Amino acid sequence: MADKGNNRSRASYRTAGVPVSSLLTFFAHLLFIAITTLLLVWLLHFREGLSFTSSNKLKLFNLHPFFMIIGFVLISGEAIMAFTTIPARRRTRKYFHMFLHFIGLGSSIVGLFAIFKFQHDTGKVDLLTLHSWIGISTVSLYVLLYIVSFLVFFFPGAQNWRRARLAPWHVLYGIAIFFMAIVSTETGLIEKFMVVGLQKGQEALIINFTGLLVLLFGISIGLVVLIPVSYY
Repeated sequence: MADKGNNRSRASYRTAGVPVSSLLTFFAHLLFIAITTLLLVWLLHFREGLSFTSSNKLKLFNLHPFFMIIGFVLISGEAIMAFTTIPARRRTRKYFHMFLHFIGLGSSIVGLFAIFKFQHDTGKVDLLTLHSWIGISTVSLYVLLYIVSFLVFFFPGAQNWRRARLAPWHVLYGIAIFFMAIVSTETGLIEKFMVVGLQKGQEALIINFTGLLVLLFGISIGLVVLIPVSYY
């Protein structure tokens, strides 16, 4: 009877023979592509492009959403999925997970550097808005979690019992920080929408659709983590 119950449970996570986790992963990858495309169209076509050295400081500002959304949010989401969806040995998945998070970590630092440099160069005051408070808190916690996770899960001297004990907390805090990044992205897009004074138009639609797809991406990542994968 127990086996039949388990089989029904596994079947509930399959659609037409395809695991739901695989469908969600595929959907998240499509969202990654769509968000990246919309963001690049917005920044390159409507917002004058990207540059660290241009005299046009708006190009410097544009590096902030570029690195924070693509490099931080999207790559971090891929890192979360990689640990549970790549059909490879656990060690391989773990190292790929760490590598993608390292890219996200580096991107978040570059993104913060860009916005702080923009604020300094244009004489603006830092950390006044809710977006900035959530954003700086998210990156700070992300850095802290990465350091602790490296020492616990990758450092050769770490004990296995300690890794097993901390693993659920690692997942919990990781997901919480990831959704903080989603909230930070949404508030940042709203803030930019208001500052630019957009009404109806193509740029307004692109920003709104980007925010909507980022939200769907976050939900997809959360579901991928919650729904068991087929090869476990």
